Amino acid sequence: MNQEEIWDVDAAQRYDTPGTGMFAPEILGPTVDRLAELAGGGAALEFAIGTGRVAVPLAGRGVPVTGIELSLPMIRQLRTRADEATIPVIVGNMATSVAPGEYTLVYLVYNTVSNLLTQAEQVECFRNAARHLGPGGRFVIELWVPELRKLPPGQKATVCESEPGYIGLDTYDVLRQQVVSHHFRFDESKQARLTRTPHRYIWPAELDLMAQLAGFELESRHADWSGAEFTAESRSHVSVYRIPPNR
Repeated sequence: MNQEEIWDVDAAQRYDTPGTGMFAPEILGPTVDRLAELAGGGAALEFAIGTGRVAVPLAGRGVPVTGIELSLPMIRQLRTRADEATIPVIVGNMATSVAPGEYTLVYLVYNTVSNLLTQAEQVECFRNAARHLGPGGRFVIELWVPELRKLPPGQKATVCESEPGYIGLDTYDVLRQQVVSHHFRFDESKQARLTRTPHRYIWPAELDLMAQLAGFELESRHADWSGAEFTAESRSHVSVYRIPPNR
């Protein structure tokens, strides 16, 4: 599975769920609040901007936002909400594509850095973020914590989420540090719809080393966008990396 095949027309049309899931106000509101604060009055660049779930409300807060996105169907969906003048988008890979302009903030939300399937690509993503930032600029990553503690010997899968009409399973290849997320959606019919997404999972300490290689320092890490304490039991984290002001 490559990313162009995953984020196709069907995925783009189903991606937006206004008011629910990751579009719920209690999730999206703190995300936009925190990013607006971190932008510090400057411009922001979103890697893998998608359909504009975060970029559109962030731009509505007065933060100039530019995006980089690989999927043309996702960009077309974004264009139903914001035009090119409002939110410019560069078509390309977030690990290598360059956007014009100067930015105080680069951000990458909702586990998307794990869509890069090799360590080398993930390191290049950090370097690409640094390329767009001046001294004092910040790179923010939202990422889940690998749930390997849930795997007893011989078991390869965990249930990552279960709710009415949906079951999510993650299957792990611990030798290659790979995981495939299987999303089963169903209703009263006998048929379920399955989508799958591959990832390379990253431990927080490994993420910090990638940042260091690109010239960043870890500024803060919290369990969510509202600033909850990050602990050994946290299932995800929001990590803020900064280029030293005196670089």
